[in-house]
Amino acid sequence: MSDTRIVQIFILPTVILLICMNIFPLIYSLFLSFTRFSVISDAPPEWVGLANYQAILTDPRFWNNFAITGRYALVSVALQTIIGFGLAMLLRTKFKGSGILTTLILVPMMLSPIVVAVFWKLIFNPSAGIFNYLLGFTNINTSPEWLGQTDLALWAVVIVDVWMWSPFVMLLALAGLSAIPDYLYEAAAIDRASAWFQFRRITLPQVMPLLLIAVLFRTIEAFKQFDLVMGLTGGGPGDATETVSIRLYKLAFQGQYDTGMSSALAYVILVIIIAVSNLYIRQLNKARG
Repeated sequence: MSDTRIVQIFILPTVILLICMNIFPLIYSLFLSFTRFSVISDAPPEWVGLANYQAILTDPRFWNNFAITGRYALVSVALQTIIGFGLAMLLRTKFKGSGILTTLILVPMMLSPIVVAVFWKLIFNPSAGIFNYLLGFTNINTSPEWLGQTDLALWAVVIVDVWMWSPFVMLLALAGLSAIPDYLYEAAAIDRASAWFQFRRITLPQVMPLLLIAVLFRTIEAFKQFDLVMGLTGGGPGDATETVSIRLYKLAFQGQYDTGMSSALAYVILVIIIAVSNLYIRQLNKARG
């Protein structure tokens, strides 16, 4: 046998495994999104066409879930970008202990999201947690209950998400800052350019591609966020933190186990993520240009 044929024989099992574990469930779930079907029912899938998608797009509750997800993604990603880029600017200059400090800052993103949710749930506890105490609320009876009030619960999730993933943005921004040639700043200093001019015309344009990549990744993850929200609030109180991922979980695995409707919602989320990603990719191409 030729070398090409041997390579194909060794690769073929991996290709078949990938098709079975990725492609087939994707196609099958797409088929189920056009049917009325429950995974716990003995009845076979019943073809209903676009009825599931129509129900999703005309249900105010679904639109409310999308609005909550949009607010969560917008606020959390914006804060992560600002804080992460700010930390990168502070750590770009080497100083004694900068390596240890950088490692400590990166620790939150290395933790499991559900573990983070558990100990932040204890931190937010109005009677035993330290969060309210650090904010100056010493009276338990008057201190806010971050995870139990509808106007604070989403902010609590945002705080935890920003704490956990700002280091990721910092890491990518720090890589971009480290790649900027020193001669650009030297030439600007010779021309007596101000610090603001150097930041606006040298630092920001050079680091922008990596910063946009970080924003793209975090936006996609924010739209898919599940474990952190589930561990902190479970979508409550009421539906104050019920993102589309939480709604999808409840639709698929709680109540009536509506597999057809949940599959349709999953593809609606997928289309939204692809659309948002394309917008970021266009901006990324402009920044590279």
